Amino acid sequence: MLLIFRSLILAVLLVLVTIGGGLYCLLRPRHRNNVHFMASIFSKVAPILGIKLIIRDKKHDDTESQIFVGNHQNNFDLFTHTAVVPKGTVSLGKKSLAWIPFFGQIYWLSGNILINRSNRHSAVSTMSKVAEKIKQTGLSVWIFPEGTRSRGRGLLPLKSGAFHTAIQSGAPIVPVVASSQDHINLNHWNNGVVIIEMLEPIVTETLEKSDARSLADDVYQRMKNKLEELNQEAQLLMRPKAL
Repeated sequence: MLLIFRSLILAVLLVLVTIGGGLYCLLRPRHRNNVHFMASIFSKVAPILGIKLIIRDKKHDDTESQIFVGNHQNNFDLFTHTAVVPKGTVSLGKKSLAWIPFFGQIYWLSGNILINRSNRHSAVSTMSKVAEKIKQTGLSVWIFPEGTRSRGRGLLPLKSGAFHTAIQSGAPIVPVVASSQDHINLNHWNNGVVIIEMLEPIVTETLEKSDARSLADDVYQRMKNKLEELNQEAQLLMRPKAL
């Protein structure tokens, strides 16, 4: 029953957000703060799903370019990671998102960047353009470098594209880690805690193109360690308190 109730609420909310957000983005198409605005709305859905978010973010100057790299777990990322998307930030998504009715069009209108991951030449070209855009406009970019949802498999290996872009643009890398969301079940009233933490920025200005793979490996280890730490903390917070 709860699953049906929540599904209906989500459906209604998504329709309202689609209409309202679509009109908002049409008034200022591809504005640098559209994604932050839309993300803040989606993150407010978390309590309706029974999720308590614990946010540990850094205060970011939205005029300074940064590349945020997050762990991509499942569809609930839409309601958790979105809580820490700063102003002046757009995300990088696969080109096929554009074909999802309404959502795809709003995703593009918001200012997000679409990439054809199945075509390496096209993907590399897009990433190079992203690096130039970062340098010219001071825009920040949010990327899920695993390239796909992990779906309970922990942190997957990171693809090097985000790190080539960071080095080419000179923008620092900011790892963002959310604790496990595997326990979330829309049929449960209380879906516990998800902790989201932004790690310290990693400077890339002194790095060369050849350093991209080692940078990706370094970021992977930092994120993996933090994920294990946050998972342990979240589990402790979700344990029933002794009477």
